Amino acid sequence: MRRECAWIESHQAKAGKPIAVPLNSDAMAILRNQQGQHRDYVFVYEGEPVKKAGGNAWRKALVRAGIEDFRWHDLRHTWASWHIQAGTPLDVLQKLGGWASYDMVLRYAHLSSEHLKPYAGNSKMISLDIVEFAKLKIAS
Repeated sequence: MRRECAWIESHQAKAGKPIAVPLNSDAMAILRNQQGQHRDYVFVYEGEPVKKAGGNAWRKALVRAGIEDFRWHDLRHTWASWHIQAGTPLDVLQKLGGWASYDMVLRYAHLSSEHLKPYAGNSKMISLDIVEFAKLKIAS
């Protein structure tokens, strides 16, 4: 809590290497709100600790919300895409997500083109009025 960082142990990480994940103010507020609900675990469901992400509590929440065809791991893709769309550089995202390769970052960071729109005009073409262009063609 003092370091505002989550630690993923090497045995919990797919690549087998520990990952330190800095937490933003929203995550810290959620963690502070959970304090005192259980002695050892952060999240509880009906008074019992949630020991596994994507377990029974997760599936019940999806049903209540009317969400179909969604996996716990899909949140990692969403998180990475939101980072990219907010301007997080790919090399920084690679470190935040604990990916070993640049290619893996690209697999997770699905993008819409909306965040690219402001840059579309950076390369201007010389434009000719279509009628003027036709006149040039006829004259030659």
